[in-house]
Formats: sequence, structure tokens, C-alpha cells
Amino acid sequence: MTALTDPLAEGAVQAVLEAGELLADPAAVRSIRAKSETDYVTNVDLAVQEFLREHLAALAPDVQFMGEEQDNSALDLTRPCWILDPVDGTTNLIHQFQHSAISLALAEGGQIVFGVVYNPYTEECFTARRGGGAFRNGASIQVSAVSRLADSLLSTGTVPGRRELADTAFRQMRALYDRCQDIRRTGCASLELCDVACGRLEGYVELSLQPWDYAAGMLIVAEAGGQVTAPGGAPLSLAEGGPLLASNGRLHGALQTILKE
Repeated sequence: MTALTDPLAEGAVQAVLEAGELLADPAAVRSIRAKSETDYVTNVDLAVQEFLREHLAALAPDVQFMGEEQDNSALDLTRPCWILDPVDGTTNLIHQFQHSAISLALAEGGQIVFGVVYNPYTEECFTARRGGGAFRNGASIQVSAVSRLADSLLSTGTVPGRRELADTAFRQMRALYDRCQDIRRTGCASLELCDVACGRLEGYVELSLQPWDYAAGMLIVAEAGGQVTAPGGAPLSLAEGGPLLASNGRLHGALQTILKE
């Protein structure tokens, strides 16, 4: 029996929208702690995670909870589990770049069955249920119909947390740039996936992500008609992170070929 019901999905979206108020407050960041030289956690990350943990537990007490700011080693991903990034784009938040999001997914049997990504700055809320389509603020969305790389707008990451991958990341960026209209880099994986889902981008490449970065977004892309895999074509893991390639589907093979160069 599935844990996902209409009331649970609606309650989860409402909780995410309420948590977004914590994110959008310009004076919200009061403390910053470095987890590494390029990875930070703020009081906002912790507040959003705790707010949603409590609200989701009230909605579904038996569903496990995976959050970026906690130890997740004891989780059993064969059982229902929430997967949360309380602030995707923490560096953007610290700099008041106003391009961060809350990303929440529900996994059952090792598959994402529900996802919501909310950008409180634009008040765009992206949602998807497996087999039910993808939506932005309740309106159906689809990936773009672009079929030529030369007509595409792509996004890539710069792996600031793994500088040893920088040479590969920038080599790939140049190879993609030479074949597309232009490249974007905004520092928020969940929103870049949603940009693919609603047709703003034709593709998105990142060399190092965690499951909470892409769990919700990959379902939203898939339900919008796109494709999300590892660059070599393998399915993405929910237990551990890795590289990611998202596209409108039409360009997936061409992008894979470039990334192998």
C-alpha cells in the first residue's frame, strides 16, 4: 500500500510553501557555519529542516526522513522516505542572490513518487507525482521541443565543493558551449532541473550532487517529458550522489556523446 495520498501530497506542498517564508526573509541569515571551504549551513537551513521534519511527521508518522543537515546512514530506502534539501543554493542565500529553493521528494520502493520544488523569491512552486504529470503553480508544464544543440540553452555546474573536478567541469562546459547557443550557471540544482522541465533550458550537467539536490527535480523533469540520468545513462542513486545529466530528452544522446569526449 502506498504512503502517498492526495491529502499527504497537498499537506506536504502547503508545509513547503509555509517554510518558504523562512527562506525569503532578507534578514533571515543570522549565523553561518562552514562545513568545508565551499559548503555552508546557516540557521535558515536548520530552521527549514526542523520545521518540515515536524510537519511531515505529523502528516505521516511512519515515513522516514532524509535531510541534508543530518546523519542519514540508518535509513532504509526500500521503505517510504522523505528526501529534503531545506535550502538548495545556500551560497546564493548567504550572498542574497535570491535564487534558492526548498526541494522535497517522497521515495517509495527506491523510486521517487512525489516531488515539490519551491522558489520563494519568484513564488514558483513546481510539483509532480509519478504518472501524473508536472506542474508549475498548478499549470501543466512540458520540456522544450528543441531538437538541435545549436538552438539549445544549457546549464552546467562548477563543482565548488570538489575542486579536483574543476578541470573536467570547465572542459565539458567549453565543449557544450561550442555547440549550443549559450551556457547558464545559477548554483541551485533543483531549480535548474525545473528550468529543464518547463522548457527554459534544454539541458543541465553537474559532476557532483547529492540525492537531496535532485530527488524532487528529476521526477519533475521526467513527468514533464524529459530525461534525467547519470552522464553514462545509468539511473541516479537515491542512496549516494554522483554526476547528473538532465535534458528535454531529444538532446540526451547528443549531450552524452559530448560529455564522453
